[in-house]
Order: sequence, then structure tokens, then C-alpha cells
Amino acid sequence: MPNITTYDMTGKQTGTMEVSEAVFGIEPNATVLHSMVVNYLANQRQGTQSTLTRAEVSGGGKKPWRQKGTGHARQGSTRSPQWTHGGIALGPKPRDYSYALPKKVRRLAMKSALSSKVASEDMMILDELTLETIKTKTVVEMLKALGADKKVLLVTAEKDEKVILSARNIPGVKTALVNTLNVYDILNADKFIVVKDAVAKIEEVYA
Repeated sequence: MPNITTYDMTGKQTGTMEVSEAVFGIEPNATVLHSMVVNYLANQRQGTQSTLTRAEVSGGGKKPWRQKGTGHARQGSTRSPQWTHGGIALGPKPRDYSYALPKKVRRLAMKSALSSKVASEDMMILDELTLETIKTKTVVEMLKALGADKKVLLVTAEKDEKVILSARNIPGVKTALVNTLNVYDILNADKFIVVKDAVAKIEEVYA
């Protein structure tokens, strides 16, 4: 079973923690990870892009010239797609890009993402994360002591407003709960920091 080093908030090593082989020690499945990331990004799309068709642009009610005898090609409206200021033919309209993947695929992707962070030694376990007041400087100093100075995903077991508000203005730092974890955020983070009691919850959900 994988053993991960545990730290306190000062960056000092306090020991190791044995984690579940079934969750943190599997062979990452690159195909499933790719499918999950593409799915996540598709689900984030707003799909609000819209163009006006010839029926929606203003003007064009009158036939620009008579049908025959002018030497011009016949035209019925100045708002046809070939005209300047005309409507757009086959342009994008609002649509929903979201779709769902099977539950087994989502679970395997999550286990693969977690295992990949353990394999690359980018996962760190924090004994506890308690803040007396909302103070960004405290979180900055903690991350610096842990050597996590780039993109960081900080996972807690319970919602803690002090932690969320203290970390939200730090560039590259994102907080998450066990039930809001997603594969994209895990893979996108350079350092994956999990509070000890959150590890137990992750194992409970995905084991």
C-alpha cells in the first residue's frame, strides 16, 4: 500500500500515512483521464454564442430590383447571406454542450488521477488545517513552507469559510471539498494537498 509523507502547517514532516491501494495505487488509465477532461471542459461551455439568420436581421423587406431585364442576378432580399449586412447562413446558435459519462468511467478516472499524483510524488497530506482568523498571509506562508508555490489544489473534508476566504485571492491556489473534487482540477494542479481527515473520506467514497 502506498505511503505518503504527512506534514504540519509549518512544513515539518510529521510521519507517513498508509493510503488505500485501490484508490491511490492503481495504474492510471490515460484514455479514461482524457475522456474525463474533455467531458469536464465541454460541460463548462456556456453555449451562448448566437448569429442572426436572414429571418432575424432587420431590413430586406423590398425586392431590390425587378426580376428580369436589369442584367443583374435575380434577388429577393438585401438580407440574403451573400449581401453585406445580410443574415448568416448555418451560423452557431445557443446549444447545450454538456453530456454525461458512465459512473464506472468517472470512478476509474478519479482513481487514476489520484494515483497519478501519488506516483509523481505531487500529493501531500496535511495533519490539520485550522485558521484562527481569515488571513491570506497565513496560507501563503504555509504553502511556501510546504514548497507549493505554483498551482495548488487544497482539499478539506468539511467546508471552512476561513480557509476558503484566506486562499481565494492567492494566484494559482484553489480549494475543494471531497464531494466537489474533479479530475481536471487534480491533474491541473502542480501540488495536490489533502488534509488527513479528507483522505479518509476520499477512500470511503471511492474504495
